[in-house]
Amino acid sequence: MVGPARPQFVLFGSSIVQLSFSHRGWGSILSDVYARKADILLRGYFGWNSRRALEVLDQVFPKDAAVQPSLLIVYFGGNDSMGPHPSGLGSHVPLPEYVENMRKIASHLQSLSDSTRIIFLSCPPVNEAAIRANKRDGIHLSAEGSKIVAEEIVKVLREADWKPSLHWKSMPTEFAEDSPYYPVAADGKTPINPSEWTFYREFHI
Repeated sequence: MVGPARPQFVLFGSSIVQLSFSHRGWGSILSDVYARKADILLRGYFGWNSRRALEVLDQVFPKDAAVQPSLLIVYFGGNDSMGPHPSGLGSHVPLPEYVENMRKIASHLQSLSDSTRIIFLSCPPVNEAAIRANKRDGIHLSAEGSKIVAEEIVKVLREADWKPSLHWKSMPTEFAEDSPYYPVAADGKTPINPSEWTFYREFHI
């Protein structure tokens, strides 16, 4: 019999989020760590700012959804902080409005469920030298940067006093019971339960 549905962890934000599953990004690392424990859902939108997020917040996170996220990881700000365009178009949002937009986003997300937890990511540093040299965009995370972000998220989840805990070591593993269909040990008689194998991971926070 299948147990209760896996918890949902939703990544919501702009390109830092959309690209989090590319090139060993932080979203893909979390999916690896939480395999058989939680479903990591991507709601990342390249180029979005906090204004655009507010416009569709009810569509992305309807309050009457049958299942609400257990965890939301939210990032907006990089596009908001770009300089204003003379046309008045573009993604720039004045700082006071950005703060208010993020407050509204937080309020809506907190109202989804008493058990929904939220982590907000701050903007990463910008490599201006790389931008000027056109070597890379200097804004989005490298594989090394993504690993740091993932480690920090897992560290927060380990240390947070949340009930139930959302740290991967505290969460049940789906279909973890023994089975005669698992690989056989060197003795030729004993099945090896691989449900908790983690030796291949880059970190074990």
